[in-house]
Amino acid sequence: MKRVVIIGGGAAGLICGYFAANAGASVTIVDKNARPGRKMMISGKGRCNLTNNCDVRRFTESVTRNPDFLYSALYFLPPQRLMELIEAAGLPLKTERGNRVFPVSDKAVDVVDTVFAMAKNAGCDYVNATVKSLVIESGVVTGVKTDRGELRADAVVVATGGASYPRTGSTGDGYRLAESAGHTVVPIRPSLVPLVTAGNTAKKLMGLSLKNVAVTLSEMNGKRVYEDFGEMLFTHFGLSGPVILSASAHVEPGREYEVCIDLKPALTADELSKRIVRDFAANPNRDFVNSLDELLPKKLIPVVVELSGIDPRKKVNSVTREERARLTDLLKSMKFIVVGTRPIDEAIITSGGVNVKEINPKTMESKLVKGLYFAGEVIDVDALTGGYNMHIAMATGALAGENAAK
Repeated sequence: MKRVVIIGGGAAGLICGYFAANAGASVTIVDKNARPGRKMMISGKGRCNLTNNCDVRRFTESVTRNPDFLYSALYFLPPQRLMELIEAAGLPLKTERGNRVFPVSDKAVDVVDTVFAMAKNAGCDYVNATVKSLVIESGVVTGVKTDRGELRADAVVVATGGASYPRTGSTGDGYRLAESAGHTVVPIRPSLVPLVTAGNTAKKLMGLSLKNVAVTLSEMNGKRVYEDFGEMLFTHFGLSGPVILSASAHVEPGREYEVCIDLKPALTADELSKRIVRDFAANPNRDFVNSLDELLPKKLIPVVVELSGIDPRKKVNSVTREERARLTDLLKSMKFIVVGTRPIDEAIITSGGVNVKEINPKTMESKLVKGLYFAGEVIDVDALTGGYNMHIAMATGALAGENAAK
């Protein structure tokens, strides 16, 4: 019986163990946490968005780094097959807006418990220990050294996660192990992370959440690199929320960007201008600062008034056409200069990782060391928000487990 050691007890490691054990291997999952799935517990705001209910073609459109590398893994474990496995293990699932898949219970702990039970019931052992190094002899991996002794193995899977949310155990150990085996690690950076903006406009709006806004991320030369529609949040440092986190996946270090927010995407500029005229005509003697209640959230009004440059005490029947046009432009295009991202320990995922050119995409095995496999966030692949990254972890884990057991 083939002995497989999996380093990491997160989404990738647990599913990897399940597939390896079902393929006939003797499997040991080693994790520095006493309880598995720590990062899964906080994903999806504690609800665990475990996959996206779409086909593989649609899925790869949401992968921002190295989508072609993932085809074999995604066809081996497409979203529908993963959902069937989870439900067959006793956890009902539901699909929400954007094809996001959650447990019906809305509890991430139920996903962790279910996937852990799948691995345990398949025959996996779970060992609470820290892997210090790989044991490699003549270009073949033969085990791992832990703080509790050495574990011999015929195959080792590195499924340690990235470097985001280090309190969950993702402290970059996998990169160090990969480099010790001769692998190249593409420089890591935070992804799916809040954006830091210049000025104090965002700070004035701190805590305000907006739904149904259109967001465009552009380079300062005007080139659009991302646009989407959804929910966002103003913070003391800048911008956050789902649509901003997805935009951050397109922010390259060293480049300057601008975020443009269309507060009224359902209306054209002309329709919005006519709406403002109607609102003003309904109360012609009202001060400008008191005339936007029907159009904007209360917290946004003083900021919009200030940015418009229109005297807040000016009667709306005196607001000029030019001032109205300025207001319309502001509501259709509220701009923020991006000066950076929040640090990697606040990122949902890590971009960068083990170079995909050094991994066989059909098996997840290292091209440099026989018997060494990689799965999940430690690899240089990542995607937008919506359950894609969790699924990538599980799909690469499944493929690695299946092949490691052979």
